[in-house]
Amino acid sequence: MRRLVTDTLIIAERNLVRLTRTPELLIGFTIQPIMFVLLFRYVFGGAISTPGYAYVDFLIPGIIVQNTAFGGFATALGLNEDVRKGLIDRFRSLPMSRSAVLAGRTLSDVALNALSITILLVTGVIIGFSFHAGVGHAAAGIALLLLFGYAFSWVLAFIGLLVSSSETVNSVGFIIVFPLTFISSAFVPVASMPDGLRQFAEVNPFTIIVDAMRHLWLGAPTNNAVLWAVVWSLGIIAVFAPLAVARYRRAANG
Repeated sequence: MRRLVTDTLIIAERNLVRLTRTPELLIGFTIQPIMFVLLFRYVFGGAISTPGYAYVDFLIPGIIVQNTAFGGFATALGLNEDVRKGLIDRFRSLPMSRSAVLAGRTLSDVALNALSITILLVTGVIIGFSFHAGVGHAAAGIALLLLFGYAFSWVLAFIGLLVSSSETVNSVGFIIVFPLTFISSAFVPVASMPDGLRQFAEVNPFTIIVDAMRHLWLGAPTNNAVLWAVVWSLGIIAVFAPLAVARYRRAANG
């Protein structure tokens, strides 16, 4: 256990240091989220009705949830590159815990998501967002975001190990994340959607996570959304962590 913890922290540090040397990836966690917020706030905000809330208050929880899901792309791309370049084979020759590679990757995503959340919250406050709940609820919302981001990192880790190239990682990842986030309550009220989409959006885990965030940050009414958000996050980890580990072992064994 001591070796696992130590090796995990070393791999996480490696990934974070390496990211600072890859500016194009770092842009995805800094400038791109700000662009999304400003575009939705000032381009679409005037055309979308959100009864009971200013659109900026409605928007920020949703767009942060979307961006947190995208945080796992660093793991997906990194694992795919490590497999293609043979780095996984080098790890096998070292006296280290094999689980540390995946654990370190997903742990570094937590740090990156914390950075993105901070940037988006600061941007949101500047353009008019405000918390309608206390400090405790605000902190609980951030903790829930980090849990969900960690869970979704395992989904993208599995995808990164499953496909053959970084281009495919981007394509498959976007195909999964974009429909799930847009067919949810992230950007528009679910009630405004036509039949079929509305029913899907109501059971979409992204809707549940976003509704939980609005309850914690805005005091919005909720039907146990926070509990179900935690359940969904833990369920995603329970399903995709073993799948990613199994796929990693297959890749490591050639």
